[in-house]
Amino acid sequence: MPDRLIVADGSTFFTSDPAGDTTGEGCDGFFFADTRHLSRWTLHIDGSPISPLTSDNVDYYSARIIGEPHGQDRDAAEALSVQRDRIVADGIHEDVSIENHGTARQVVVELKYGTDFADLFEIREAGIQNRNVTIEPELDRVTFSYQHDGFSRGTRVEFSQPGAIGRESAKFEVELGPHERWGVCVDVFCIDGDVEHGPRTGHGGFGDLHPKMPLTLDEWIADSPRLECDVEAIEATYHRSLIDLAALRFTPFHGDDTSLPAAGLPWFMAVLGRDALLTSYMALPFQPSLAAATLDVLARLQATDDDPFRDAEPGKLPHELRFGELTVLGQQPHSPYYGSHDVTPLYLVLLDEYERWTGDVDLVRRLEPAARAALSWMEGPGSIDGYLAYQTRSPQGLINQCWKDSPDSIAFADRRLATPPLATCEIQGYAFDARRRMARLARDVWDDPGLADRLDADAADLAARFDRDFWCDDLGHPAVALDAGGNRVDSLTSNIGHLLWSGILSPERADDVVGHLMSDDMWTGWGIRTLSASNARYNPIHYHNGTVWPHDTALIAEGLRRYGFRDEASRLAMSLFDAAKAFGYRLPELFAGFDRSQTTFPIEYANASCPQAWSAASPLLSVRTLLGLDICNGTLTFSPHLPKGIERLELSEIAVRGNRVDARFG
Repeated sequence: MPDRLIVADGSTFFTSDPAGDTTGEGCDGFFFADTRHLSRWTLHIDGSPISPLTSDNVDYYSARIIGEPHGQDRDAAEALSVQRDRIVADGIHEDVSIENHGTARQVVVELKYGTDFADLFEIREAGIQNRNVTIEPELDRVTFSYQHDGFSRGTRVEFSQPGAIGRESAKFEVELGPHERWGVCVDVFCIDGDVEHGPRTGHGGFGDLHPKMPLTLDEWIADSPRLECDVEAIEATYHRSLIDLAALRFTPFHGDDTSLPAAGLPWFMAVLGRDALLTSYMALPFQPSLAAATLDVLARLQATDDDPFRDAEPGKLPHELRFGELTVLGQQPHSPYYGSHDVTPLYLVLLDEYERWTGDVDLVRRLEPAARAALSWMEGPGSIDGYLAYQTRSPQGLINQCWKDSPDSIAFADRRLATPPLATCEIQGYAFDARRRMARLARDVWDDPGLADRLDADAADLAARFDRDFWCDDLGHPAVALDAGGNRVDSLTSNIGHLLWSGILSPERADDVVGHLMSDDMWTGWGIRTLSASNARYNPIHYHNGTVWPHDTALIAEGLRRYGFRDEASRLAMSLFDAAKAFGYRLPELFAGFDRSQTTFPIEYANASCPQAWSAASPLLSVRTLLGLDICNGTLTFSPHLPKGIERLELSEIAVRGNRVDARFG
């Protein structure tokens, strides 16, 4: 989101222009629980908007803007400056102050406001419906209210100074003496049904407030491993990633402090199962609290009934949870929606990885029923002919339920779309890994050796069948999927790189797969393309058919390391840090798939989420890849393999099963 000022408190966030203003264009505005509570919020001085002199976040939940009335003569005797201090904490507290730098004068300060109570889905699809909003101005406040068929939202704006409070704006006529300052405090409350959510601070709280999280930002940074490196891009990107992951924490249930990562601003400040699981996996050696929260929350949302509208089946883990009007009134299935076929096996992968790093057997025992239900889903309704295969049953459902969930992301090399039900290759890899990992937990934690033996045998059988059914001898790589007729979907995609991460590929197949991934039609120099440039649907600026996704490349790099391709793994990992440097040390959700030799910097993808959780976590996994970090029999092992140009990389105070351990190179 270039040139936007973003202030966030979990799923409550405000996006505006650098002056702090919004007129509701695009995704701008103040959002609470998937509803826009302010679509207009503009400050004018004597009829002129503010031109910012400086505008930036102080931290992720507060920002300071210093500016002047647009077009003023700075050398004139009537010059003014304006300061806006904004804090988002449940509601909004904003301090507006005007300072006169010249002779005595009168100033008219006007704050224009309005709300459309639009559902985030409407804004995303550019189809906002008109709503009958009630507006009630009072002496020191104005209240906006909306009700429809039991769904009720409200916004109340309160002012600390007397003024002319109207339906569309509040005006203050101010007499300012020479070098005199005037200010007003503005508080914004969100009303959800009968519950008010007001700002957790007032005047003077700027710089002193902390988010309602188990760890403050300072504590979060202090609790994370300390990284030192002689390459600035690695240090700076690592630090930026930790801050962004802290900013994306949120609690989906009111009155609960369990904080998992939201997927990303602006569209996905919500529970997205796949995003939370992969983010938590990549961040595990650095912040295991994310994994614990993700495992807990998703288990609470695990499906118990069969519901075609929501693509729900017993034991399946959720794709997305929303609280906006369209969901509450049943027009969207996100209450929650279960249209991701990879979330359930990935849940089991994270559960095992979490225990390896933390030794938290209590959580693993508590979540045993959820894990067993997930296995039952994988072996039952989630499976067709022994493979995890998806086909939506919902009129509002996703056609593709793998991580590349665009409608046209699974296609043959000649452009033909594949027909569901589809069994994509990487999901079979996740299922293989999940079975092996659950076998370990069954044997070591749940005291069920019979289940462990069966799962190990099932995993071995799956790997053998996968090699037989997915491998394309004429192409030298696996099919991206099997379609409804069992045909191999022959396009070359980055999905095959995930097979290295999951371990389902036989070692003798790995050379061919790595050769394809590192070929010119897949490897851009900044990362791995989602689709080969030799395929008919390739487009370097298509969401899933040619762009580069940092998390995708990071998982592939880690898979390369696991199969012993250390040079290639380090090359991929370092390319992400190079890309991050070009983006101000913050990796976006994705970027264009142009070749590095064609452009001297990675090309932005329009409307990419930023910050975005699994992109923020990708540099953390890349550090693990470079240092070769693993847990073996409860002990941290590391085998660094660094590309040229890195002489020193140190990671100190890594949390490993209740202890702090260092991994140093150089």
